[in-house]
Amino acid sequence: MPTLFITIDTEADLWAEYRAENNPVKNITQLPGLQQLFDRYGAIPTYLVDWAVVSDDAACSTLRRIANQGRCEIGMHCHPWNTPPFNEELSAYNSMLCNLSPELVRDKLTNLHALISNRLNVRSVTFRAGRWGFSEDVARSLVELGYTVDTSVSPTVTWSEDHGPDFTSAIARPYRLDPSDIHREKPDGDLLEVPPTIGFWQKNHSRQLARQKRLSKDLSKRLHILGILDRLHLLNNRWLSPEQSSGSDMIKLAKSAVREGHDVLNMCFHSNSLLPGATPFARDVAERDRLLDRIRILLAFAVERGYKFAPLSSAANDRGPE
Repeated sequence: MPTLFITIDTEADLWAEYRAENNPVKNITQLPGLQQLFDRYGAIPTYLVDWAVVSDDAACSTLRRIANQGRCEIGMHCHPWNTPPFNEELSAYNSMLCNLSPELVRDKLTNLHALISNRLNVRSVTFRAGRWGFSEDVARSLVELGYTVDTSVSPTVTWSEDHGPDFTSAIARPYRLDPSDIHREKPDGDLLEVPPTIGFWQKNHSRQLARQKRLSKDLSKRLHILGILDRLHLLNNRWLSPEQSSGSDMIKLAKSAVREGHDVLNMCFHSNSLLPGATPFARDVAERDRLLDRIRILLAFAVERGYKFAPLSSAANDRGPE
């Protein structure tokens, strides 16, 4: 049976603001309610926490209580702008961890890893880069710190317009990677990549990806053509995320991924979407409630189909390919 991982970027309330300090984390007060939803279905989320969350006493208390009861896993989520040392200029370019020097990447990850250990009393071994800013330098630092699972690669997506990496041709299933080339599979690699589930409803992921890339070459026509194909149900690219997809759309994607032979699914979203108005995905209470209902729909589907739930770190227990 497939395993469904749930990975949550657990971070400050602010969206697209780069502050070294004064990053509120009111959204963490919403986690107990979310956790009750997971508990109802026996799901075990992985909360990937950033510096703003871990440095807040109330937020730490909330997360410690859930973690100590064995109801979740804690991982690391690094936003460069609020993680010391602050040797870089605050900018959109430098908001991508992959754009910093190898030394600065290492120092920021080392500091955040230590803070998580000291404040939450857990040894984090799972990671996602803020804004998907993953790179070879990040991978090497994670291996040095003893991390076993990364979930930063977003298949079929490019962040190049945001100064980030291009993952359009990335492997869309879990794979052990080579830290010298994060897109290359290395069967004996120390770091397992478990990408969020992003793909197509249609059969043959590779063929659909080639169609999407071919149609995306002309930037001026891209959205128009892809939008028409989406409405005609001829080329539907979706995220397994309640922020990006409806409950029914996520179910279609899950079925498609399993049909393609995937035995691992990874739903992702941001904790600050639980706070109405904090993100574009939940601009008011009604939209936030719809987001929660989408999560419920996918969890109910997973239980009905007999999917397993597990913390993300457990994916590294299997040294073989998916």
